[in-house]
Amino acid sequence: MMIKATIGLFLGWFVPGLGHLLAKKYRKAIIFFACISLMALLGLYMGGKIYPPQAENPLTILAFFSDLGYGSLYFLSRLFSFGSGVLKKMTFEFGTTYIAGAGLLNYLVALDAFDILLGKKK
Repeated sequence: MMIKATIGLFLGWFVPGLGHLLAKKYRKAIIFFACISLMALLGLYMGGKIYPPQAENPLTILAFFSDLGYGSLYFLSRLFSFGSGVLKKMTFEFGTTYIAGAGLLNYLVALDAFDILLGKKK
């Protein structure tokens, strides 16, 4: 049971809703995937930035960990070089916040799937 819950936690972190799919909570899985992905895509459309790991500034470290919350999006952005941010856009800050919010929300969703798979929640 613990192994399945841990796998669900990792899968839910990597792709929003995948942990709930493993727990057979199909409706939640679809809703979480759609909402978190839409939030991140809107952030990218607004010219938001996905922060790489940087040691110079403590705030960029926090931004990195929030962006890492949406696992697959973060790794795809490093692989295909998107999400570098468009400072000239008026919506840059909003977009960056949407991306960070999507990552932080996905941490909570992955932990929810973990609790469901452990049997602590229904």
